[in-house]
Amino acid sequence: MRLSRRELLMGSVAAGLAACSRSPSQQRSLELWTLQLAPKFNDYFADVLGVWQQRHPAAAVRWTDLPWGSVERKLLAAVYARTAPDVVNLNPPFAANLASKGGLTDLTTLLPPHAADLYLPSVWDACRDADAGQIAIPWYLTVRLSLVNRRLIERAGIDQPPRCWEQIPDFARRIRERTGRYGLFITTVPDDSAELLESFVQMGVTLLDGQRRAAFDSPAGRQAFRFWTDLYRQGLLPREVVSQGQRRAIELFQSGDLAMAATGAEFLRSIQVNAPGIAAATEPHPPLTGPDGTANVAVMTLAVPQQSARAQEAVDLALFLTNAANQTRFAEQARVLPSSVDALAAVRSSLEQEQPSTEPERQIRRARLLSAQTLTQARVLVPALPGIKRLQSIVYTQLQRAMLGQLSSDAALGEAAREWNLYSQARWP
Repeated sequence: MRLSRRELLMGSVAAGLAACSRSPSQQRSLELWTLQLAPKFNDYFADVLGVWQQRHPAAAVRWTDLPWGSVERKLLAAVYARTAPDVVNLNPPFAANLASKGGLTDLTTLLPPHAADLYLPSVWDACRDADAGQIAIPWYLTVRLSLVNRRLIERAGIDQPPRCWEQIPDFARRIRERTGRYGLFITTVPDDSAELLESFVQMGVTLLDGQRRAAFDSPAGRQAFRFWTDLYRQGLLPREVVSQGQRRAIELFQSGDLAMAATGAEFLRSIQVNAPGIAAATEPHPPLTGPDGTANVAVMTLAVPQQSARAQEAVDLALFLTNAANQTRFAEQARVLPSSVDALAAVRSSLEQEQPSTEPERQIRRARLLSAQTLTQARVLVPALPGIKRLQSIVYTQLQRAMLGQLSSDAALGEAAREWNLYSQARWP
């Protein structure tokens, strides 16, 4: 089985992560790396880390913020230079891959008793790996809502937008036939949004079995593949879903060519700025789900690389950044959701009492409150297992082939299962 360049890098870095630890004397301060938070949150981190410094004078923190697309490359380079950070902000798939190669510290013995009780159970569990242990601490969260163009659905004679996937075909057809626009956009670009894979889970598809083999080659999986293949072949999805990422959905929504966009409440402000006329017709609604009503939540985490020589202090810093007070403040400024139980309660209470003076601010308040309420029925639908991005790539690529008529839907699903099983058997014999 041939491995990709990225997998070869990941494999070779494992030894470095596990073996190249620094002595405390080589490191004057704790190194904290975050993703895409500067310069907007410079004041926040200056204040929060200033408080940390007062409480921990011997554990100064040096904060480095990285662009989204460079963290993996930068982290690998830091490992080879023996300068890996002590705390790093990771998304769950990359964290799982690092952990599978011994690259992250199991935090279990470093955490205080009952630490798990401080966080939402569903996202705490999402930071635990069956083999590597507790590989991270949850930080901030986002959930998708359905942003709906009220004018378009009224033109189509639709009273309420769909709430579940089974209502989508009729909704998309009526929007297309009566307005000439599209009902929704969901990308099949392999390295983009996981929303489509999450929809499979909501439709009752089990992705992998206990041996990490393809469980999606099943009646539910075949039905899900046909669902999306038929929508595309019938012209009910924009042609670009096979070539452009989820960012295209926002562009189409802002131009008035899309009736419903699945995105977070934080994007409402950009729609208000870029397309005020569309924003005025936009309503936030609950996200699309399956029969059981479970929504997806996206998690950003803080992890401690195995290379850190100050693991306990690193864990203490991660716990400090994710405590209720700091999460409440960050959630308010970033317009995201906290993973802390107490912080979420504080954010919901604040939103319920808030009385904005303008309609744009009232619109954002409604969306943020709906997001917070959605968390009660949300979990991480696609587990952050090692290789999960490879699974997404395989499934999306074969689904594209079915959409474009290169294979039947059932044949494409079978090919996806065959390709994944070859990969899985090579990685987990």
